[in-house]
Amino acid sequence: MSAFIYLASTSPRRRELLRQISVAYRLLPVAVDETLLVEERPHEYVARLALDKAQAGCAALGRRQPAPVLGADTAVVVAGSILGKPRDREEGLAMLAQLSGREHQVLSAVALATPTRQAVKVQESRVRFRPLTLAECRAYWDSGEPGDKAGGYGIQGRAAAFIAELHGSYSGVMGLPLFETAELLKEFGGSF
Repeated sequence: MSAFIYLASTSPRRRELLRQISVAYRLLPVAVDETLLVEERPHEYVARLALDKAQAGCAALGRRQPAPVLGADTAVVVAGSILGKPRDREEGLAMLAQLSGREHQVLSAVALATPTRQAVKVQESRVRFRPLTLAECRAYWDSGEPGDKAGGYGIQGRAAAFIAELHGSYSGVMGLPLFETAELLKEFGGSF
């Protein structure tokens, strides 16, 4: 693959995934309001945030933008409710308890934007956790791994042992759906 983009994210997981498909990037951290809007559905929410991040990157670059800006967002959804990043240990343990022994959705959106064009794609995966004990949840939280992750877990780490089934995109659950990312890059003129 041959492409260059600006990455409107500081996520080490997204950087790792882009390197996996040989996409060159320059970091362009942006800040956007991630507040859920009234009556906004989870699919709409992740698509809006991914696009807001890409557009914020375009605004930061101004007219000197030589390449598209990639924005992304991932949400863990249980029974229609979005689980964000846990604020503290108590919330992290509560999230793991919610995920224990049940299926949830992971929605991962990717957007590309230039000053004249924008596009977004949303990938949906279904993940089922095996039943977890309180001791497992505590040990996982205490590892330090889940604190900065949507839904309070990372598929690429220790939580992989909790996942009984995955239907969808591993990279999407990790934070950047590579199939959809490559499709968008092709649409924007990247050679793959």
